[in-house]
Amino acid sequence: MSWLRRYVLRATPRPAAHAAGSGWATSLCNQSRRLQASGRPAGASSCRTFRYTPPPSAYCDALGFWLGLFDGIAATTGLQGLNWGGRIAGPLLAALALRRWPAPLALLATLPLALVLQLALATLRRRRLDPKRTLRPGTYTTHSIARLDLPAAHGPVPALHIVPTGGARAAVCVAHGSGCDKTFYAWRLVEALVGQGLAVLLIDLDGHGESLRVQDFPTILESIAGPARWLRARYARVGLLGMSLGGAVTTRAVADGAPCDALALWAVPPRLRLTTAEYRRTQISEALRLARPQLLHLFRDGSLYHIIRAWQTSGIRAQIGTWDLFDALDPPGSLRRIGARAGRPPLLLVYAGRDGVLPAGSAAEMQAATTGWGEFHLVRGASHVSLPIELATIRLTADWLAAQLEAEAGNSQP
Repeated sequence: MSWLRRYVLRATPRPAAHAAGSGWATSLCNQSRRLQASGRPAGASSCRTFRYTPPPSAYCDALGFWLGLFDGIAATTGLQGLNWGGRIAGPLLAALALRRWPAPLALLATLPLALVLQLALATLRRRRLDPKRTLRPGTYTTHSIARLDLPAAHGPVPALHIVPTGGARAAVCVAHGSGCDKTFYAWRLVEALVGQGLAVLLIDLDGHGESLRVQDFPTILESIAGPARWLRARYARVGLLGMSLGGAVTTRAVADGAPCDALALWAVPPRLRLTTAEYRRTQISEALRLARPQLLHLFRDGSLYHIIRAWQTSGIRAQIGTWDLFDALDPPGSLRRIGARAGRPPLLLVYAGRDGVLPAGSAAEMQAATTGWGEFHLVRGASHVSLPIELATIRLTADWLAAQLEAEAGNSQP
């Protein structure tokens, strides 16, 4: 192709403005002369690289475009916690930035900064948007919340009693997982259950939250049995929902005679024992699996600051370790005992498709213990930590509990 390059260079006139300047023709001419002087044919050279650097204004336009786009999407999808400009400011900013279409290089370079700025601006703008405020005691449009200390054999159980406006004839007691408390990301679940006409009782297990008792066996069973008896005295039907450790405690309590008309269990392991290294790897893998589009619904209720802050709990105060506690509770054996009864309650088992905490085969073992009795569901893509806050899990469970308890509007007894 060297003959074509020489022909183009000879046939193309060099404007005076390019005589001492730069340009594509001048660059090629200079390159050709250098190669000829070195004795190398022009055709043996590689093509010269031309680098384009956008002006500073292009980066400003690109940043405005991203911020406007992100804010517009947050506003139209109802993600209040990711929105700083309402419904107008974001699209307006994007339109202004598009008066000149931003350079692709500038768009790529400003994307990380735009994401950080969007989160920072939205967090500052929505600093009062705290989802846990919806779980504070008081009277709301659709329900009321009362803080109670429920009687139990070994001391009171702290609880939140949530009753739909107009009352309810059925109620669900919810037991949290290990290291959590009664309000741990519970606002969406409460909303779904109340929407089905069910009253809700959120309790603190022994050694967790506001409980003054330590985690121990068998006294921890009263964390479930006491509240279940309290609900039985006030409602026609009582459902129990437990997640992970809370599910294991609930299962054993029901096996030992706690009142229950419907039993729902989330990600309950048959047993659990991790080394320190395994536990650390599990924490990292579970944290990475939280980055899923399905969990963006959390930002409908809170800003990034409050969503992260909701993770903070008081920890565990224990007389018995969690691994030994699971062994003592024996979830598979407890399920077999319940299943052998003539009047066993209906059972729902829900597990995560990407659970990094439970040992391999845990879901299959628990399902095998309930053959011909329980209803099993696997939420694909969910992790152990994300399962309780997945909308698919919440909707499935709320619908199932409402159907089993035949929830209807009515007057709850005092």
